[in-house]
Amino acid sequence: MKLIALTLAALMAVASTASAEVKIALDTKPDLETSGSYNWAYAFGNALKAAGMEVRELPRGAVGNEAEKFDQVSTGLLEVSLSDVRAVAQVDPFIYGVRLPYIFDDVAHMDRVVAEGNIFERVNKSIANQDVKLLALVPLGPSSGIITTTAVVRKPEDMSDLRMRALDDAQIAMYRAWGSTGTVVAWGEVPSGLQTGVIDGYLNSPFVPIMFGQTDFVKNFSDAGVIIPLRAVLVSKSWYDGLSESDRAAVDTAVKTADAATRTWLGSATNSALAALEAKGVTVQRLSPEERDAFRKLSEPVYHSGLLPEEDVKVWTEVSAKTR
Repeated sequence: MKLIALTLAALMAVASTASAEVKIALDTKPDLETSGSYNWAYAFGNALKAAGMEVRELPRGAVGNEAEKFDQVSTGLLEVSLSDVRAVAQVDPFIYGVRLPYIFDDVAHMDRVVAEGNIFERVNKSIANQDVKLLALVPLGPSSGIITTTAVVRKPEDMSDLRMRALDDAQIAMYRAWGSTGTVVAWGEVPSGLQTGVIDGYLNSPFVPIMFGQTDFVKNFSDAGVIIPLRAVLVSKSWYDGLSESDRAAVDTAVKTADAATRTWLGSATNSALAALEAKGVTVQRLSPEERDAFRKLSEPVYHSGLLPEEDVKVWTEVSAKTR
């Protein structure tokens, strides 16, 4: 009986330790210099550790692709995931408002829109039945620009002969509005597509070609400031709701700490990213506000391309205008 009791006690101790561990699935390499989402995860994890919680970072891809990460969060096997915004949009397309071109002037404007529009409350109400909770929207890096293999882009007309990699039909519509063409290509196929000429470029944050070792064949970046590339921090709702009052408060405080750390990093990252590209031999086009406006005006049809319902477009644009 004593042996059984000791065995049960040992098993309960192991279970207790396992349940107390907070696993964070990363979306990039653990690089504080180039990754905004890792800056967030690092600050979040350290804040939890300071509160007495155990934290383990899981490398990018260690628990599967985006769909698999979402499944593990929704079943409680994974506590925290740095996920693609599309993971949320599959349940509630409303979140796609963050991907409307030029909807935000900068991250500070985005934060005002999110607060004024009660975005987290609205989204979490929609995804609650998936047992998932959205805790934060994290800038992966500075605003997206136009990344090309050879072409120098300063105005929409410079893209007339280019075929660009697109995330979805909405981005294809944007390229079409700019006078270019787009084709949906999986991220894993982008390097070969660029090198073989299947695509001439893509839209992303300036650190991305460096993070993924593409500067041997990517040779131009145009600072068009189209969208803020974001990651959605998803957590298991069962895990979050099941935390003690003190642990849940620690998680909420850690989110604020991580948000602040990422935005501090972002304040210097824009200039450092462009300089880092130039150091790698990539030509950087720093567009004037007037040059950006040419892309902004042509992007308006994307708002009505079916990316999200018209009533949702109205919500995002009204709150954006109100807080601009």
